[in-house]
Amino acid sequence: MLLRMSTLLLRTLREDPADAEVPSHRLLLRAGYVRRAAPGGYTWLPLGKLVLDRVTEIIRTEMTSIGDQEVHFPALLPAEPYRASGRWTEYGDDIFTLTDRKGAEHLLAPTHEEMAALLVKDLFTSYRDFPVTLFQIQTKFRDEARPRAGVLRGREFLMKDAYSFDLDEAGLRAAYDRHRAAYARIFTALGLDFTTVHAASGAMGGSASEEFLAATPVGEDTFVGCTSCAYAANTEAVTTRAPAAGDPHAHRATEVHDTPETPTIASLVELANARGLAGRTDWTAADTLKNVVLTVRRPGAEQAEPLVIGLPGDRDVDLKRVEAALHPATVAVFDDWPAHPELVRGYLGPQLLAKHGICYLADARVVTGTSWLTGANEPGRHATDVVCGRDFTPDGSIEAAEVRPGDPCPACGDGELTMRRGIEVGHIFQLGRRFTDAFAVDVLGPQGKPVRPTMGCYGIGVSRAVAAIAEQHHDDRGLVWPAAVAPCDVHLIAAGKGPQLDAALDLGERLAEAGLRVLVDDRTHVSAGVKFTDAELIGIPRAVVVGRRLAEGYVELRDRATGERTEVPVADVWERLAGAHRERV
Repeated sequence: MLLRMSTLLLRTLREDPADAEVPSHRLLLRAGYVRRAAPGGYTWLPLGKLVLDRVTEIIRTEMTSIGDQEVHFPALLPAEPYRASGRWTEYGDDIFTLTDRKGAEHLLAPTHEEMAALLVKDLFTSYRDFPVTLFQIQTKFRDEARPRAGVLRGREFLMKDAYSFDLDEAGLRAAYDRHRAAYARIFTALGLDFTTVHAASGAMGGSASEEFLAATPVGEDTFVGCTSCAYAANTEAVTTRAPAAGDPHAHRATEVHDTPETPTIASLVELANARGLAGRTDWTAADTLKNVVLTVRRPGAEQAEPLVIGLPGDRDVDLKRVEAALHPATVAVFDDWPAHPELVRGYLGPQLLAKHGICYLADARVVTGTSWLTGANEPGRHATDVVCGRDFTPDGSIEAAEVRPGDPCPACGDGELTMRRGIEVGHIFQLGRRFTDAFAVDVLGPQGKPVRPTMGCYGIGVSRAVAAIAEQHHDDRGLVWPAAVAPCDVHLIAAGKGPQLDAALDLGERLAEAGLRVLVDDRTHVSAGVKFTDAELIGIPRAVVVGRRLAEGYVELRDRATGERTEVPVADVWERLAGAHRERV
């Protein structure tokens, strides 16, 4: 393949676009890989499409190598299967819905578990047909409230999704492990620095799930690792080691204190120590019980309801963790105080919530026998020795508190948690029978009785992976693509209009005949400096500069990643590049 920049659909930009927030967004736009078409929607230009296709092919090759079979489901889907599975309601505003001319409701597919289950139900009747795994690489749609960061979070994106069907749990675990290993090979081949972490299952459900996160400071996901063991998890999935329960009757009686102008934890602790409440002057924020009011709307509910979450006062509520714990309900900060006078703002305690029918969920650290300084449910008053199991009983436990660096590891208990940010590029799930139950997918088993298959689901954000690679492979001059995904193998730069241009085109044709992807900068209306700047911005791994020393029989070979420059005889450059290409393939 030979591309000429004089005719290529390519426009590079000298300045960063005003709305580009992260490096991949800025550089993919500036280097002419994508163009914004609509909020959350991007056109892939020729160079971008080449990268997208190379990433796609790496994924496709690995999927077929483990026995997955490629299909292609429609993107426009009827509502009925999603109503049957419950996800029409669960997805809520996150899906695009429409009504056709006959009044039938449809959606633009966010994912295809329902369709895969129905296809298997339609085609397979015997245990002899199993196991089977189907995959597709297709456009998906999500109605993102705030599309951002270019192709990292859009409303339309390319995704690889696979669905395994097995007759028992052992088969599901084997399929899951097979895809987990394949994903590691895929992301390694893409040149990504990634971490596999425990994750929340969200709308997919199921018994287990893991994410593959590409480490980058601009990632939307925060994940933890342990300093002593191999534990790693998205913060949404981190669990808290609860302390041992104690005797709730071993504490002093509750005492109410006047604590005016102490609506914050810091002001309360200061006053408690100054006055020696309950005979103590060593109060800390961790001794207080913070009670945070949220609103929760269940799928299909007409109104949201208040929910109070109790947690130690030295912690803040992490709304992403709350949403993961309460999915598919949606969560928001409570602001309707006049409608609920029983919720005394700034002085709320858990003692009377059950009386008012308000759900109270507590952090794992709030266990039976723990004693707290908390609100007395009266303006300007707090109470000491409010004991869990004696003065209040939570309706349940919830992982809602923020996770912090230095927290103890929930797996080994010995190490401390460290924190990093990353981009989710892959997610795998052990779904179980949620979807086969929804559609009564049964096949005849080996004993002549019906058997219901169990499912796994395995997704990769293909277009997102392109952006993740760009996030990890760039410098202050532009993109630095790994060789496996670069749009071309070599970038030829004709630093002159006469013999240099002819020599560059001749070399390009010979390299293309040898199987390399070649981009030749044959533009005659721009300076050599502009060509060099564009080459660094575009980020092809190797460049050949055909310049002044051509008359002496030399060209310059440049390595984009290392910056190394080598003078090479013209007679040798073809063999060096073509030979290196033959070794890679």
